[in-house]
Amino acid sequence: MHTRTGWLAAALLAGGAVAAEAPDAVGTAPPQDGRPPAVAPLFEQPGVLTPRGKLVLEPSLQFGYSSSNRVVLVGYTIIPALLIGLVDVREVKRNTTTAALTGRYGLSNRAELELKVPYVYRSDSTVSREIFTGTGVDRVFDTSGRGVGDAELALRYQLNDGGAERPYYVAGLRFKSRTGTDPFEVVTDCTRRCVGPNATGTGLPLDLPTGSGFYALQPSVTWLYSSDPAILFGSVSYLHNFKRSNVSRRVLGGEVEPLGRIAPGGVIGFNFGLGLALNERALISFGYDHSAIARTRQNGVPVAGSVRTQLGTLLMGFSYRINDKRTVNVAVGAGLTRDTPDVQLSLRLPVTF
Repeated sequence: MHTRTGWLAAALLAGGAVAAEAPDAVGTAPPQDGRPPAVAPLFEQPGVLTPRGKLVLEPSLQFGYSSSNRVVLVGYTIIPALLIGLVDVREVKRNTTTAALTGRYGLSNRAELELKVPYVYRSDSTVSREIFTGTGVDRVFDTSGRGVGDAELALRYQLNDGGAERPYYVAGLRFKSRTGTDPFEVVTDCTRRCVGPNATGTGLPLDLPTGSGFYALQPSVTWLYSSDPAILFGSVSYLHNFKRSNVSRRVLGGEVEPLGRIAPGGVIGFNFGLGLALNERALISFGYDHSAIARTRQNGVPVAGSVRTQLGTLLMGFSYRINDKRTVNVAVGAGLTRDTPDVQLSLRLPVTF
């Protein structure tokens, strides 16, 4: 693996771009078909920029599972061991499956355009003892949602040539639409209000949305650096969600609860990892992805209960090049913080035309 072929294969794993293949070292056998294996990345970035005039279609399937427990005490304590009031015990289990079709077209050897259209199926199961009823009996609240998710359009450009002694830099700009079901369009289990002194019901949606409900723009910069026989890689990004005015929420009985102006918090993200080429067809990678989500604001004021959230995921990926045009990529992620999905599984099958 101490050859430029091994380095180049690992570089593709990192999500960077290579303008042209480096020549093999003297006495080193060339790859079987003259090109290193192309590997899908651990993160959202593709494995390698699409060559000029080429089209890549990538069907993918991703599954995520998360569970959380919450205990809310409403009342006052006489002594530390005695509580006077009500207790809300709630356990939530979430399953999310996303099937997507992504198309990438090479505008040049340094630039590519990407379009992604997802289809989302979600199901939640909530086990709770309602806070306003004081009951000691558990209640199960099941809900689900399915449909087209938020379509995305992205543009990526390789900033420099890079090389064995120089890192590669790739700039990206991603736009997220609102084609999925709006969270404010689904009916929420409240009679009139979901917040405030007259709140009634569970406050949970009867159908789950498939989109975020907000347009978003995300600039990013990806870097990779050769350290033969491995490649070090990472990226930094910022996701800006555009605020919405005159937002209202649908509740039971066909009534509407006005919410005013909603501004979701921005997301600062970074990731890093290490890639290794096992042979001319198989590669493996390890990485960590982190996102810091700011508080959501309503009418200029932070929403009650909204706090800065930290999401951390440890990832491992494997790729195998079937032939010149087809590759299979598998990745698994484990959540390291309470708000991160417990497990994420993804399968990608890019095909080059």
